[in-house]
Amino acid sequence: MSEFWLISVPGDKTNLAALDRMYTVTSKANLSENAKFIIPDLKVGTLDALIGLSDDLGKLDVFAESVIKKIVQYIGEVMNDSAEKAQENLLANGVDLVSYLARFEWDMAKYPVKQPLQNLTDSLSKQMSQIDADLKSRAHTYNNIKGNLQSLERKTVGSLLTRTLADIVNKEDFVLNSEYLITLLVVVPKTGYAAWQKTYESLSTMVVPRSTKLIAEDTDGGLFTVTLFRKVIDEFKAKARENKFMVREFFFNEKELQSEKDEIMKLIADKKQQYGPLLRWLKVNFSEAFIAWVHTKALRVFVESVLRYGLPVNFHAVILHPNKKSMKRLRDVLNALFRHLDEAAAANMKDVGMDIPGLQLNNQDYYPYVCFKIDLNSLDFEP
Repeated sequence: MSEFWLISVPGDKTNLAALDRMYTVTSKANLSENAKFIIPDLKVGTLDALIGLSDDLGKLDVFAESVIKKIVQYIGEVMNDSAEKAQENLLANGVDLVSYLARFEWDMAKYPVKQPLQNLTDSLSKQMSQIDADLKSRAHTYNNIKGNLQSLERKTVGSLLTRTLADIVNKEDFVLNSEYLITLLVVVPKTGYAAWQKTYESLSTMVVPRSTKLIAEDTDGGLFTVTLFRKVIDEFKAKARENKFMVREFFFNEKELQSEKDEIMKLIADKKQQYGPLLRWLKVNFSEAFIAWVHTKALRVFVESVLRYGLPVNFHAVILHPNKKSMKRLRDVLNALFRHLDEAAAANMKDVGMDIPGLQLNNQDYYPYVCFKIDLNSLDFEP
């Protein structure tokens, strides 16, 4: 997808002029697409509370992003046949993510601005935790059904030596309910068909003549029936093995075979029944989680701007959508325009070289202006 930079600068005349200059320069040089990012008037509280809140919001930001990534990953797993269609489910308030960010509006109904910042943070945290818990629960249920179905389906493919025979054998292939006779199933290599036909009657005594029949084949061989007396089973198995004919340990039980078929059909029905509601839930809750994440970013910008620029609250927030090929140049322009906000930081950045995007402060890039990244690249589906 892409990366966005959410920045803020003080709202005085000097910085507004620098902001206008930024709009002009970035537009003419095609460095980025920019839009105002309106953050409403929020309750500031005390300085100590803001410092603690800054740390809480940083942790919530990381957690919210991780939940969103898990939803995206799971949508990809559920829709594993179509990454393109899966991408279509990544919407926020019914629009694509780029459009949502460019036209961001604070949701007054969900996050009332009259509430203290801590309450808003707690509300966002509770919402993300609930989505995360629900995702785990729904994924567990669906994955169990999917896993059980895959396990049974795997049994229907592969070698005739190991695969289930429920979809192959028929009642008519066997001698049933006989006190003396039994029908065995033997896997014969394709190269051994002629040898089998010549020798199966003589592999032991008491084999019923002309009782063999080919009932299934795969790339390696065929599955043959043979009927013999029960008391020579062990002798027949041993002789067959010596001739590279493998007797399957299988005894026809109609109820068990039907039960196996019914289980597969039930799991197919359960999976189909779960699929639609699960996908709708993922789509809705991706939107909810993404919106909550962006509101968390907005709170971080607000808190950091107050801590950085002081009171009364007076700053302007802008969201930039950098041209991927011009990120370094855009960062240089921003640093040149707003270096006066923190001369020491700007000087240090110049000293360490502009190849480094910003100073590291608590594992967060630090610039003379407030800046938080919104990286959508991690929300792309793997090809």
